[in-house]
Amino acid sequence: MIDPLFWLGLSILLVATSLTAVLVAAIPALQELARAARSAEKLFDTLSRELPPTLDAIRMTGLEITDLTDDVSEGVKSAGQVVKQVDQSLDSAKKQAQNLQVGTRSVFVGVKAAWKNFTRQKPARRTVERLSINETPLTLREREALRQENRRTKTEVYRTEDGYNDPASWEASFEDEDLLSKPTASDDWYNQD
Repeated sequence: MIDPLFWLGLSILLVATSLTAVLVAAIPALQELARAARSAEKLFDTLSRELPPTLDAIRMTGLEITDLTDDVSEGVKSAGQVVKQVDQSLDSAKKQAQNLQVGTRSVFVGVKAAWKNFTRQKPARRTVERLSINETPLTLREREALRQENRRTKTEVYRTEDGYNDPASWEASFEDEDLLSKPTASDDWYNQD
């Protein structure tokens, strides 16, 4: 048979040849791996330089967004308060307009009543009495006494030398003197509601 040393040498030669072929084929792959490692190293350096500021900027942006959200919430609340104040102002203006309308009606009714009172037919006797009273010059004391008498109401009690008289007896004393006349059914102003 053939010598075993030959086969051993041949197998070693084949192994060496195959290893050489593998190494020749692996050299470009190893060079590409080295380039990829350098690129990865550069990428990691860039990331280590750029990533922290970017993360800080993202964090600051998040904080600013939170602040803006709070400001918007406060703005919405203040806008709600402004809307409530505007509603209250509108309600107040509405009430004032209603009060003004009632006041205007009251003034209109008062002017209408005053015009009716001014243009009504007065009895001839009263006109003559007033003219005769107004034609005679009155002193200051007489004018003041007339004003006080005109201010008195029927329910007041008047004092005389004898004591207190009731209003009915006081009116009767003036009726005798023809200074005070009660309204009659023919007087227009007396019959008004």
